[in-house]
Amino acid sequence: MNSKNSKNRLVVPGAQNAIDQMKYEIANEFGVNLGPDATSRANGSVGGEITKRLVEMGQNQMAGRQSQNR
Repeated sequence: MNSKNSKNRLVVPGAQNAIDQMKYEIANEFGVNLGPDATSRANGSVGGEITKRLVEMGQNQMAGRQSQNR
């Protein structure tokens, strides 16, 4: 998976390494071998889990900020 070919742009410059690390950790947890031979379903499960975890991280961060502002 070559990130240079992706049309997606990261909002935070320099986050690519962390995203890639998360991607491979999740793939390993799911027993998915990422690469050109992986099925769309397998790759999609990894992408979906990344999204789920990033949303959870964002929500936790926002909840922490709200409790600090009270």
